[in-house]
Amino acid sequence: MKQVTEVFLGSFTGKTEKEQKKILKKAREENLRAKFKVAISPSIVTKEWLKMLKEYEVKTVELEVQSTNSYILKKCGYLYGIEDIKKACKMLKWKGFKISCQIGVGLPDSTKLDELNTAKDIAKLKPNSVRIYPMLVVKNTKLEDEYKNGEYDPLSVSLAVERCKDIVYVFNRAKIKNISIVRQKDLNTNEENEIIAGPYHVEFAQLVTDSIWYDSIVEKIKKFNVKVRKVKVEVNPKELPNVMGYENENANKLMELYNVEIKAEGNPDIKMGKSKIDVIEVFSN
Repeated sequence: MKQVTEVFLGSFTGKTEKEQKKILKKAREENLRAKFKVAISPSIVTKEWLKMLKEYEVKTVELEVQSTNSYILKKCGYLYGIEDIKKACKMLKWKGFKISCQIGVGLPDSTKLDELNTAKDIAKLKPNSVRIYPMLVVKNTKLEDEYKNGEYDPLSVSLAVERCKDIVYVFNRAKIKNISIVRQKDLNTNEENEIIAGPYHVEFAQLVTDSIWYDSIVEKIKKFNVKVRKVKVEVNPKELPNVMGYENENANKLMELYNVEIKAEGNPDIKMGKSKIDVIEVFSN
């Protein structure tokens, strides 16, 4: 049986009902067998709106949560709060929709603690999936004005990677399996959405994945009761790049910080996300 695909139709926030119906109708005509996903502000979720989505076979609604901190939401001009987010999730579950939640990283005045608290709040709502968005300064936006006036200081790539990674850990502990980070290389495509500043990297999501693998490898190495010189890490062949890191960053960092050389090998018998580490050389006293 042919698998039914899910097509993301973008954000409906700010679009009129007429514009939304036009998008849905066109999508249905062009994708007869597909299910659809749309994004929306939590404040716009109503029974009438959900009824319209059902008519066009929308399967997933992504709530543009960004933060659950009322001060940060107000600072960013969002007209909703945590109670609106909870209400929207409850309505979506009641009507049988799958729920995805967006979380912003590096919003104006947002701290690492604010973002971790947001992740914990969202985890309690048990969405089917989450997407993490590092904040970028885009041309011709209010944030660009704040950045140029010195009112907003965007995160560096390395700091954004660390904060996204910590959020992933929160969701992992909550057993939310479908976690993704926005594909930044799809964003900076024309002058209208030109990125002026912020933690932009064409492989940003890969950097977060690599950093998680680095933490796991270091943790396992530290458990060996010997002074490790060289290790062999076996993983599923598809995850070999994650072990070594983007442009061998993980391997280089292990050598620089711990004087440990790493050798990565693919093993199809190892499940995705798992690894086996063996010491193949130690320092002599």
